[in-house]
Amino acid sequence: MKPTEQHDTLPSWIPHEYWEAIIQNDHTYDGTFFYAVQTTGIFCRPSCRSRAPKSDNVLIFQNAEQAIAHKFRPCKRCKPTGERVPDQEWIYGVTEYIAKHYTEPLTLDVLAVASHGSPYHLHRVFKRITGQTPVQYIQAKRISEAQALLEHTHLTVNEIARQVGISNPAYFISVFRKHTGCTPAHYRERHDSS
Repeated sequence: MKPTEQHDTLPSWIPHEYWEAIIQNDHTYDGTFFYAVQTTGIFCRPSCRSRAPKSDNVLIFQNAEQAIAHKFRPCKRCKPTGERVPDQEWIYGVTEYIAKHYTEPLTLDVLAVASHGSPYHLHRVFKRITGQTPVQYIQAKRISEAQALLEHTHLTVNEIARQVGISNPAYFISVFRKHTGCTPAHYRERHDSS
């Protein structure tokens, strides 16, 4: 069962009974409405067993077509369209999530919750589709963003590390060197001299 939120904070666009159906995973409301979560870009049936979203991030739709028209993807867990979500489409949604949230602490569990899948299945499918594990993909994204910051800003290495989501500067330098073959300082020097 999902934890309940305070009802006095429930947004006006969500009927109280719909919110209760969402947090109680009430299958009797399946087909009555669908809910989408703006932070994940995914829509579900009321009975979906995924973690309860924050009510401020929820939009209500009367049918799956409306949710799709608003660019939400069907949940891989509850299959609100009745069809299995293709793995490639599912992983595309995960990579979009990473692109928007790479500065935050991202773990396999966080990605699994955001994409409505299990950590094990996500790891396996992600590696098959992208050729990288989720952690490798996140690191590559962070290093790519760090390279751009080194080339186009005068931020210190420590500031850049924090901006790309790596709070430990020594770890950032180690990961950067592993990906690029040089330290951030040497990368900046090379770019400045070219």
